[in-house]
Amino acid sequence: MPKKILANVVELYVTASSDEPRVIKDELQLENEGVVGDKFYGKDMNRLILITSLDAYEMVKEKDIDIEHGSLGENILVNGSIKELNLGDRFNVGDVTLEITQNCTLCNGLSKINSKLPKLLKDDRGIFAKAVTCGTIKKGDIVYI
Repeated sequence: MPKKILANVVELYVTASSDEPRVIKDELQLENEGVVGDKFYGKDMNRLILITSLDAYEMVKEKDIDIEHGSLGENILVNGSIKELNLGDRFNVGDVTLEITQNCTLCNGLSKINSKLPKLLKDDRGIFAKAVTCGTIKKGDIVYI
């Protein structure tokens, strides 16, 4: 039973390799090593799952930069604020428990989309998490603490 609802899952994404485009999924399988099928699976344990809010896209749009959802590299796009979550906080998405491992750091790769993005989203691109319990996340799932 949710204690406090933070958001809902809007979209889910996987990138199999750097040579392939991001793919929208109806569900993601999460394991302790990250998102199954994602190029970052089993790599840096503090950067396994990227969660971004629509707020980041709105901030970009306010600066007259038009980008598609998924462009920020997220695995999970949500429609509510995730700013109140801090390092070490645990929260649930569907039947999966996630733990915040770090705030999303400055990504110079975003400058390939628009040179203003890295500075604009320096502290607001999203958060990284790891799966504490494994399971499936689906589009529309509730994000809650």
